Amino acid sequence: MISEPEMAGEFEEASTAREVLVHSGSQAAGDRPSRAPGPGAKWLWALGGAVVASAVWGAVLFADGSRDGAPDLHGYRLGQDPCAAVGLKSIGAAISPREPAERFEAEMLRHAALDRAQCSIPLRSESGQKRSDEAWTVGYTVRVEISLHKKTDPGAEFEAERNATDLGVEPGTEVEAVPELGDKAYLLSLESGELELRVLEGGAVLSLRLASYSAFEGDGLPPDDAVELPDLAPHKAAMISDMRDLMTGLKG
Repeated sequence: MISEPEMAGEFEEASTAREVLVHSGSQAAGDRPSRAPGPGAKWLWALGGAVVASAVWGAVLFADGSRDGAPDLHGYRLGQDPCAAVGLKSIGAAISPREPAERFEAEMLRHAALDRAQCSIPLRSESGQKRSDEAWTVGYTVRVEISLHKKTDPGAEFEAERNATDLGVEPGTEVEAVPELGDKAYLLSLESGELELRVLEGGAVLSLRLASYSAFEGDGLPPDDAVELPDLAPHKAAMISDMRDLMTGLKG
């Protein structure tokens, strides 16, 4: 059985041997005597590691959002009349111009967690779509919705509802991904013939919905065979172009 003095002597010898090895290795490497790091050096290393970790974590937070988890709004903001930023230049050139005399006021919601604006913009009826014998007229509307999520990230919900409409999940809805538009963008072709373009960028969710309708302007009851509504599919590119303009306008 080893006595306590003998055990203490062995520990002292081992400690001395470690110092000799460290000293010898340093001399061989660069003829610079050194010592094994003491308790103070260990604390310095630990502190340095913590600083590096904090810097890396801060960089991740700066890239992904604020420290409290709030999504990045990328400069989007809602002014007094956000629908004024909807120019519809491309849709106006492709279909019919925006009707300046008839524009519904924006429905606004302002809250610490969410700012939202909705508005409906009528377009002038095309004279070429009017059947003079029955006084049918075809018109168009664009429904705009802008939502700025200031507390929680809407990304998961945006992806989950990509094929859902106001009427629920319609099996006949076609969903197309639109590249290079926000973080994610989908263009929906609804069973009703309407088109809806949805864009997610950080905490901002924007949508444009294009719809057509027919109106009877003659005397008496309208005939049973209403005018056929036009196909809106050729106007997808115009919707994407106007969405880009809207996104730029809301950041200005």
